[in-house]
Amino acid sequence: MSQLEAQARDQLLRRRNSLRPAVELPADPAARWLDYEGFSAGPSDRVRREVAEIDAALQRIAEGSYGSCLACGGPMGLQRLRAIPEGRYCLGCSGAALGDD
Repeated sequence: MSQLEAQARDQLLRRRNSLRPAVELPADPAARWLDYEGFSAGPSDRVRREVAEIDAALQRIAEGSYGSCLACGGPMGLQRLRAIPEGRYCLGCSGAALGDD
């Protein structure tokens, strides 16, 4: 694993851990519904999408394909990877019809 991949992996894991719910639900089977009313219903769609993108980037690191654009296969660029470690597309392809990044 390159230094860039190791740094990206550490940053992605820190971000992923920060997205975990801060409050755990009580595990008491005798708890009443009122005991659960103060808790949120779970992570938002935005958080779920962000975690999915982080997981996909971690998978690319594990596979050895991290840093390559998923559209054109070219290098994504060091500055882009440092700014958006979960990014999937190079700067040229991110502005194209894909519009995902």
